[in-house]
Amino acid sequence: MNILILGSGGREHGLAWAIKQNPKCDRLLVAPGNAGIAEIAECASFDITDGGQVVNFAEENAIDFVIVGPEAPLAAGVADRLRAAGVLTFGPSAAAARLESSKSFTKEICDACGAPTAAWARFSEAGAARDYIRAQGAPIVVKADGLAAGKGVIVAMDEAEALAAVDGMFSGAFGAAGAEVVIEEFMEGEEASFFVLCDGEDVLPIGTAQDHKRVGEGDTGPNTGGMGAYSPAPVMTPEVQARALEGIIRPTLAEMARRGTPFQGVLYAGLMIRDGAPRLVEYNVRFGDPEAQVLMMRLGAQALDLMQAAAEGRLAGVSVNWADDHAITVVMAAKGYPGAYEKGSEIRGLNALPEDSRNMVFHAGTARDGGRLVAAGGRVLNVTARGDSLAEARDRAYAMVDAIDWPEGFCRRDIGWRVLG
Repeated sequence: MNILILGSGGREHGLAWAIKQNPKCDRLLVAPGNAGIAEIAECASFDITDGGQVVNFAEENAIDFVIVGPEAPLAAGVADRLRAAGVLTFGPSAAAARLESSKSFTKEICDACGAPTAAWARFSEAGAARDYIRAQGAPIVVKADGLAAGKGVIVAMDEAEALAAVDGMFSGAFGAAGAEVVIEEFMEGEEASFFVLCDGEDVLPIGTAQDHKRVGEGDTGPNTGGMGAYSPAPVMTPEVQARALEGIIRPTLAEMARRGTPFQGVLYAGLMIRDGAPRLVEYNVRFGDPEAQVLMMRLGAQALDLMQAAAEGRLAGVSVNWADDHAITVVMAAKGYPGAYEKGSEIRGLNALPEDSRNMVFHAGTARDGGRLVAAGGRVLNVTARGDSLAEARDRAYAMVDAIDWPEGFCRRDIGWRVLG
């Protein structure tokens, strides 16, 4: 098969790494890719949110299967254009992608199908939102309704922070994503991620993970796109997974199908678990980043077979072959992230590190400057390892971190602390 992956981050490097191992993969192209992806695949440059450009590229390169990595092309309807052109595609339609592109849409779906989630209200102007916050009190959660690259969520522990978040969003802090704001009840418990493949009718769980959103150790400081993750998530016991499937995910998929917008792709449910009962925090309609890296590390070559089965509508009877193992990824970011940071600093030492089924550095924001590998983003490297235990995986990952020569970068040293202490 000739396979095209859309995207440029650590998630797409993880996907490419797993897919490349499958003998079905004859030619692998990634658009736009990054410096790490370029070592294992052909990279191409075009606008991946322009369905016409994507279709033309797929036809010119005899692409058999397209895997859409990030949310923006999905929200823009790229999967719809590809399917209309007869190209096998992994990823939901624009209508189904509203489960991520509109927080209020997801809340309406939950209300319609009875899926447990936080109490909520939607606002299109600041005054009413401020009044609601004063009436509800804090802690409270303020979210930009639209896509904000994973950053449009403020968990406000006091009223002043919540009011400031509302003012910021309506003042354009998150662009068009903040034109409407959803304000939610603060849910207590432990958060985890549950990933399922969907083919419009059937559903296949493919793994659990926990990520660390805050920039500082001990889960302190501002939210980021994710500073690390590990899989599996111990809080996601078989019982919790079963409750999430039957009480949240299957009802959501049934409601989407009932509306004529069946969901096909990967559905990533962010859950809050308290006393064994899961409630939905939010949906994403693509693999998480950095959760994809630990999932792909554990799934390996079968990831392609599973995604192909979802795209072809034949998940019924398909199963996942899990090893009894653990994986962890540590994000190395440019100093200053998630605030202002500099690009262009050189990264050394990667060539001496192992690259195999248990040790891998996935590139998130890198580029080539002549012969130099340089940082080209906020989150730059995902140092990822597998082990028979989470402690073994952690030790492998941090040993690789310590071997990387990049003074302008930093990482959290406590990824996995909820489990490892």
